[in-house]
Amino acid sequence: MVGLTRGRYKARLATSAEDVQSAQKLRAMTFRGDDGLDADRFDPICHHVLVEETSGGRLVCCFRLLHLESGADIGRSYSAQFYNLRNLEDYTGSMVEMGRFCIHPECLDADILRVAWGAMTRFVDENQVDLLFGCSSFKGTEEDAYMDAFALLKDRHLAPKRWLPRVKAPSVFRFARRLKLRKPDLKLAMKGMPPLLRTYLVMGGWVSDHAVVDRDLNTLHVFTGLEIKAVPANRKRLLRAT
Repeated sequence: MVGLTRGRYKARLATSAEDVQSAQKLRAMTFRGDDGLDADRFDPICHHVLVEETSGGRLVCCFRLLHLESGADIGRSYSAQFYNLRNLEDYTGSMVEMGRFCIHPECLDADILRVAWGAMTRFVDENQVDLLFGCSSFKGTEEDAYMDAFALLKDRHLAPKRWLPRVKAPSVFRFARRLKLRKPDLKLAMKGMPPLLRTYLVMGGWVSDHAVVDRDLNTLHVFTGLEIKAVPANRKRLLRAT
């Protein structure tokens, strides 16, 4: 059962339609810049994790989790709309898709991300998950702002060939091909890397060789995978300590 508290924040699973609606409102504010609801057909089949302030209960972060028994079910995922995931259909372990991750734009406390990952770790442990995956988003749809970040992904963090997603979406940026000869400026690369993706990478995560241009949410996103067995032991201890 996901549920933990660290300092000013607590994480819990949504238990009502009102909880899910609160998450949808925060998603709309973060991804679309409006006061409506960001909702889709995947919400009813997902677990929704809420990170709230312990004092007052304000929602500061949310994400959703779709638990799949194995790669044979990956076609049910949100990511499968945008990526050809045929290479992952033979994955025999338990999988979880993490999606719609967002933090309230007014909240910059690093503990929010720590609590979110602590809650994720508890879910992974309790459900014996082998692979965590999802779409990691860069804000905006202009790749020029993130060339060094994409060059770093190309140099160090591409998926193993046996799992590599193929192109499916109509509009993509094939950064591994386009930036084949470019060497990244590490400082600029890390400055442009989204915090969620940065966390995936330090734990041993990998990405697709192309980014999808998502004009609906005004983002560029890369498919991201993390095999739990690849997470360094000291990182696992820190996450579980949270």
